[in-house]
Amino acid sequence: MFSFGTDQLTVDTALAIARGEMPSQMDDTARQKIRASSSAVKEIVDRQKTVYGVNTGFGILANTPISEEDTATLQYKILQSHSVGVGENIDPLIAKLMLITKVQALAQGYSGVQEKTLERICWFIEQDIIPVVPCKGSVGASGDLAPLSHLCLPLIGLGELWYKGKTYPSSQLLKQFNLEPVQLGPKEGLALINGTQFILAHAVLAVERLKNCLDAADIIGAMSLESL
Repeated sequence: MFSFGTDQLTVDTALAIARGEMPSQMDDTARQKIRASSSAVKEIVDRQKTVYGVNTGFGILANTPISEEDTATLQYKILQSHSVGVGENIDPLIAKLMLITKVQALAQGYSGVQEKTLERICWFIEQDIIPVVPCKGSVGASGDLAPLSHLCLPLIGLGELWYKGKTYPSSQLLKQFNLEPVQLGPKEGLALINGTQFILAHAVLAVERLKNCLDAADIIGAMSLESL
């Protein structure tokens, strides 16, 4: 059993979880850190202290204040506005690796994400229900913003999901499992789309292929020597 936020996530472990060969969870230690981080964000909002991404706009709008009643709306809008990926959809395995590495990053307890949000992502992983993510759109600046926006849209009932080889609207599939969309809190949208999990997921598969190449090279070298 792998514990997000507590255990070290390696290439082999990430792939084992993605392929359903190893169960995963969030243990009590990680949950405590997540709750503390989420409480810190709530305190910022309650005290009306100005903090970037919590109660301000983003980028060039960093000096634009956001009212307390609009802080949650802002998080929905950042997911929607950045979901502009194009091209064919990436392999569901890569998208699942994105989910796994995203949970591992957020479970460190530094991002202010709510526990229920991470629980929903873990549920997607456990059920092998994977967000549909286009292959093009990341510029690598400030993270894989577009791919991660598509990855996280199903949390709020938008976008599409892979399930048993077919794609479904997220709202339809959530309803099928009697689940409501997650209600995002302050800063969550920003935390969800900032990161390099799109690039990292591709790198995980690249490392696996490299290991296979090295193993093959050893065998080929040994057989060549034997034949000579």
